[in-house]
Amino acid sequence: MTPHGTGRPISTRTAFVPGERLDGWAGRFGAAHGGYVMEDGDDGLRLMASDGTEALLQAPWPVDGRPGRGRDALERLASLASQPRRLGLLLVRRGGYGVGVAGEGLVLASKVGSTYVQSRTAAGGQSQQRFARRRSNQAEALVDAVAEQAARVFGSESFEYVVPGGDRTLAALVLQHPSLTRFACLPRLTPLDVPDPKAAVLKKAAADACSIRIQVTDAGAGLSTTAHQ
Repeated sequence: MTPHGTGRPISTRTAFVPGERLDGWAGRFGAAHGGYVMEDGDDGLRLMASDGTEALLQAPWPVDGRPGRGRDALERLASLASQPRRLGLLLVRRGGYGVGVAGEGLVLASKVGSTYVQSRTAAGGQSQQRFARRRSNQAEALVDAVAEQAARVFGSESFEYVVPGGDRTLAALVLQHPSLTRFACLPRLTPLDVPDPKAAVLKKAAADACSIRIQVTDAGAGLSTTAHQ
């Protein structure tokens, strides 16, 4: 996609910034893009810079009767994101899983493990049918294994929201497992895109899930690194 008349591609990227670092991030964003104006909408807080760059800032969780405090929308968002809320993390991919309970960006309880579900094949006939059955059995075994571990980890700590991640279909199947009935009814936050879950991936997911999600869209050719600071 290119802006009209420029021939230059629009670049969009996502970053996660903790509430206590938001003021500094916004200051660097403004300095890099010639200042900005704020617009608070239903989808989040937008910072619209003089050079055409936009940043959409979204809170990690809903207000739920506990709004943030501050003189303007930016301060209120930072305050909301700094509130100590607990989340249940459920990260699942074909190659592994990570489940945990997070609070204030830290993992409080967790379990990670390796699994394997074969990729799809282009073979046909009976070979394809045997492969499909085997793949289905592997997926079912994965769901059962992850649900068992999640029930243990989730039962060790209380939390308010569930954060799925990785393969959304697999994560949804795990949450439908009978052993997770009491957790499946909790509100679900925005899913996280993660690689095969390892301890380091789960640690980063805990920090990201408790941070403000920022989507920066550059209208020009020069790409700023502000979102990664």
